[in-house]
Amino acid sequence: MEKDKRHITFVVNPISGTAEKEQIVQMINDFLDVEKYSFQILYTEYAGHAEEIATQCAKENQFAVVAVGGDGTVNEVGRALTHTHTALGIIPCGSGNGLARHLEISMQARKALEVINEGYVEAIDYGTINRRKFFCTCGVGFDAFVSLKFAEAGKRGINTYIEQSLNASLNYKPETYKVTIDDNETEIYQAFLIACGNAAQYGNNAYIAPKATLTDGFLDVTIISPFTALDVPSLTLQLFTKTIDQNSHIKTLRCKTINIRREKPGVIHFDGDPGNMGANLKVKIHHAGLKVIVPAEDSKNRSVTNIAQEVINGIRQLNDYIFEGIRQRNSELLSEGKKRLQKLTKH
Repeated sequence: MEKDKRHITFVVNPISGTAEKEQIVQMINDFLDVEKYSFQILYTEYAGHAEEIATQCAKENQFAVVAVGGDGTVNEVGRALTHTHTALGIIPCGSGNGLARHLEISMQARKALEVINEGYVEAIDYGTINRRKFFCTCGVGFDAFVSLKFAEAGKRGINTYIEQSLNASLNYKPETYKVTIDDNETEIYQAFLIACGNAAQYGNNAYIAPKATLTDGFLDVTIISPFTALDVPSLTLQLFTKTIDQNSHIKTLRCKTINIRREKPGVIHFDGDPGNMGANLKVKIHHAGLKVIVPAEDSKNRSVTNIAQEVINGIRQLNDYIFEGIRQRNSELLSEGKKRLQKLTKH
């Protein structure tokens, strides 16, 4: 490290998302403020490598480790840096980019790099689900099931995620959960999903916990009860307009811990990645445990027009897939009806 300069390590995941990583690496070399920083760029070679790199950087007391990748890369780097003096930086280029979007870090690499150059650091909360760290959301139910299908699909991007969501929704059955909030009385819910939000959104501006903040020391829990196909358009619209908590099928809770007991072990998700855990789950918030490089208040430049356009584009895509899913399902029902009719007429 050069004397009197703060050192940054950029951790590049070469396979996350769809962005051209070499262009981003070139931007780092061209535009990072070298009067302020010394730096190195390292590429991940396997799952867990980003966490290993960040752990070593924290031991060296570096100023920051910047995750150049998607939510999985951010999670790996972030979990290595909790309760250290080393800050997490983000140049988002994944499929969802949930934490970056919540922090209002630009999806444009050059502008995200400007945030790194400013070097403004803030402490945020993080959560754990059975000690597995997350920074945006975790949960059980439908969204966990979709995250597993998304990981198995072999393709990234919002279109793949929507496709997997619609395919899964045709056959997914709600489950029964016993839920205890902050060691209070246990309640039983039949739920489509239970999402625990530290941040407000999954990613792609899909706000599952619209009132969540990263610094209040609380989890915002969203429980969605079973619903019909007719409810899908309104739920979708509310998901992308930060109003899903106003839906009659939604129950929201705020807590520091939540214990979830389900009928059997199964899939969970944390920051969009799937995992398998037991029937008993404990989700807990950890206040101000991670330092993050964020835009200074006077430099946040996401206009209302840009945000609105992102919402409109997302709704359009979802509506296209929703109505295609309904059309496909109706076609399947009609075909099944014809087969049954043919069997009846033969007797």
